[in-house]
Amino acid sequence: MKLAYSPNSPYVRKAVVCAILRGIDGRMELWSVPTTDPALAALNPLAKVPSLVTDDGTVLYDSPVICEYLDSLGEAAPLIPPPGPARWTALRQEALADGILDATQPRRREVALPQDEGRRDYIAVQQGKVARALDALEAEAGGLGPLATIGEVSIACALGYLDFRYPHEPWRPGHPALEAWYAKVAALPAMARTVPPG
Repeated sequence: MKLAYSPNSPYVRKAVVCAILRGIDGRMELWSVPTTDPALAALNPLAKVPSLVTDDGTVLYDSPVICEYLDSLGEAAPLIPPPGPARWTALRQEALADGILDATQPRRREVALPQDEGRRDYIAVQQGKVARALDALEAEAGGLGPLATIGEVSIACALGYLDFRYPHEPWRPGHPALEAWYAKVAALPAMARTVPPG
C-alpha cells in the first residue's frame, strides 16, 4: 500500500494512527507529496491527501474511506464497531471530529487575507462550529476510551490539530473532562509517533 500524505495533515494523521492501531503500518509506504503535484491529481481528481493506493492498485480517498479500508486489514480489534448503537456513536463522533477539522483548516487561509467584514463573519461562524463541537464532546468525554474506535481516534486527531495550529485559541478551558481524556490518549504510542513535525 502507498499513502499520499503530508506530515502536518490531521486527516493523514487519522489514517496513520488507524494503521498503527491495526498493526499494519509496516505494510504502508508513506509518499510525501504536495497537493500541487500532477502525480497526485492523476490518482485523486481532488488532488487531496490522504489518498491510498491499495496493493491491487485501487485508489481510495478521503480519510473516512481510507480508515474503513484499513480497518478491514490486520488482526487487531476493529476500530469501527459492528452494526448497532456503538457503531453509530463511533461514526457520529468521527463526523463531529472531522467537522472540527473542516471548520479550522480553511480558516487558516482566511486569517492570512485582508480582514473585511465578510471574512470576519465567516471566521466567527467557523469558530462557533468548533466551540459547539467541543461542548458536545465535553458532555460525552466520560465515555471515551483509549483509542478503541474510529470516533476516539478522530477526536484525538482533531484536538491535536487545534493544539498544533491554534495554540492562541486554547480549547481546554471549560472542557476539563475532555482535557483529561486527551492527556491520556495523546501519550499513547500511535498518537506520540504521529505528532506533526511543524
